[in-house]
Amino acid sequence: MKLNKARIGFILGIIVALLISTADIPGLARNGQICMALSFMTVIFWGFQIAQPGYTSGLYLLLLAVFGVEKPGLIFSTWTGPMMFLIVGAYLIAGAVKESGLGERIAYKFIISYVTSFKSIIVAIFVLTFILSLLIPHPWPRAFLIMSVMAVVIKSANIPREDAVKIGFTVFASSVPVSLIFLTGDATISPLAVQSSGVPLGWLGWFKLMGPPSIIVSIITCFMILFLFKPTQEVHVNKDDMREKLAGLGPMSGKEKRTAFWVTLAIILWMTDTLHGVDIGWVTLFIAMAMSMPLIGEILTPASWNGVPLHVLIFLTAAVAIGRVGGATGMNAWIAQTVLPGTVPTDPYILVAFITTVSIIIHMLLGSVIAVMGIIIPAMITFTSQMGITPLVPALIAYSAVASHYVLPFQHLNMLVGMGEDNGMYTQKETIRLGIPFIIVIYVMTVLIEVPYWSLLGLFDK
Repeated sequence: MKLNKARIGFILGIIVALLISTADIPGLARNGQICMALSFMTVIFWGFQIAQPGYTSGLYLLLLAVFGVEKPGLIFSTWTGPMMFLIVGAYLIAGAVKESGLGERIAYKFIISYVTSFKSIIVAIFVLTFILSLLIPHPWPRAFLIMSVMAVVIKSANIPREDAVKIGFTVFASSVPVSLIFLTGDATISPLAVQSSGVPLGWLGWFKLMGPPSIIVSIITCFMILFLFKPTQEVHVNKDDMREKLAGLGPMSGKEKRTAFWVTLAIILWMTDTLHGVDIGWVTLFIAMAMSMPLIGEILTPASWNGVPLHVLIFLTAAVAIGRVGGATGMNAWIAQTVLPGTVPTDPYILVAFITTVSIIIHMLLGSVIAVMGIIIPAMITFTSQMGITPLVPALIAYSAVASHYVLPFQHLNMLVGMGEDNGMYTQKETIRLGIPFIIVIYVMTVLIEVPYWSLLGLFDK
C-alpha cells in the first residue's frame, strides 16, 4: 500500500491519540486526557488534510460524545447560541446580494467612476472589498464577485497575462486584512474569536477595537502589493465595455431594490445592537428569513440553502468544542501550565509579541486558521488570567495574528480558494512573495498598533 500525505496523517493522528490516552499525565483528569488525545488527533487530521474538514470534525464531535468526555450540551453548544445562526444567515445574505445582481451593479458603477490605471485598479479592489464587506458578510463570495468584474476589466483593457495574475491575486489578498475590520466582515471566524473570549462584544464594539488597526493594515497591504507587483505596462481601462456591462444589467430590478432594503436594514441593526439589545446573530438570521417571504422578500429560494456549507458549520462546531471542552476538562489549563512559561510578561508589548509569535508558529505548523484559534485562544486566556486583564486581549491578539497570517495558500482559506487558473489565476509563488514580508506587518499590527491603541481604551487596565 502506497502511503500518501492523507494516509500518513491518518496513521500519525491515531498513534498520537493512543500515546496521549495511555500515558501517565500528572495533574490532568482522565476526561481531560481523553480530550487532549482526541483534540491532538483531530488537529493532525486537519493539518494533513486527510479528508474534508467536515468529516474529521464530525468524527471528533462524535468521539467526544461517545467517550463521555463532556455532556453533549457543551460539545454542541455552538448550536444553542446565536453564533452558528449568524454564519448561516451570512451565507444566505451573501448569496442574495450576489444572485440579485446588486453587488455586481455596485462594482461596475464604482469601476466606471474611479478606475483609470493599474494603480487605481489595485486601490479599487481594496475599496470595493471594504464596501462589499458591509453588504456580503463572507469574504469568498465578495472576492469571486469582484473577480468577475475584474475579468471584464482585464479583457477590455487587454491587460497582459502577467499583470492579470497580479490583479487576481490582489482580489483575494485584500480580503484577508479587510475582513478583519467589521465583525460581519468574516462571519465565520470573527464571531468565533468573540465566543472564545467569553466576553460579549457587539458590532460597534468590534469596530471600535479592531476597525482602526485593520484599516491601517489594509492600507499597508495595498502599498505592499503596489510595490511588490508592479505592472509590466501601463493600463488603459476601456470604460465603454464597463458601461455596456452595466447597461446589460438593465434598470435596477425589484429584486435588487428589495435586497438593498434588507441589507441596509441589516447594517443599521448590526450597528445599533447595543441599543436594541438583539444579538447580531438573530438579526442576521431574521434578515435572511425575511428575504424569502412573499411580498416583502422573494429573493431567497429553496435552492439558496445550497449556498450554506454544512461541512463548514461542523468544522466550526469542532473548533469551538476544542476550546470549551478543553476548558471544562482542565486540558487548557494543563497545556498553559506545562507548555507556556511559568510567569506571564507584565509588559504589554512583550506579552503581545509573545502571543503573536506563538500564534504564528502554531499556524505555520497546522495551517488552519480556525483550528489554531480553537487551540491558542483558550490557552492564552488561561495563561493571562492571573494578570486580571479582559480575556478579549489575548483572544483578539491571537485572532489578529492567525487571521492575517499566511505564507502558503493552504494556510488561509481566503488565499486557497482563489488559487488556480479558473479563480484568481495566481499560484503559490505570488502568495509566498507577499506572505513572507507580511509577517513583519503582523507584528506591526499587534505590537505597535493594537497595544498602544487598546491601552488608550483601557483594555490593559487591571
